[in-house]
Amino acid sequence: MPRKHNKALTPNARKLRKNMTPEERKLWFEFLRLYPVHILRQKVIGNFIVDFYCAKAKLVIELDGSQHYSDAGINDDQKRTETLHTYDLAVIRFSNKDINDNFPGVCQSIDRVIQDRTMNKV
Repeated sequence: MPRKHNKALTPNARKLRKNMTPEERKLWFEFLRLYPVHILRQKVIGNFIVDFYCAKAKLVIELDGSQHYSDAGINDDQKRTETLHTYDLAVIRFSNKDINDNFPGVCQSIDRVIQDRTMNKV
């Protein structure tokens, strides 16, 4: 299924890049920004703005704050993930608590997934 870029979301994505959460900022500046495989932040994919996106690995990385654990948040995240899967994208999620309490483990997990998904790609 082709990914449509919803241009109407671009200004909001730009705002989100400028106003990242503390956990997004930590993951970006302390790990993803200098990662050897190119990763984008606050990327518009379809009708969503994903936290981080690695095109080479076809991977979306999402950080979830407390609002993601309400019934509505869980339901919205499930629909979002299902839609992203139709674009042949994998989605991995980490809680803000994971970032704050186990940052090295989060980085290792992301690295492992990217390595696994790019191993046979040029």
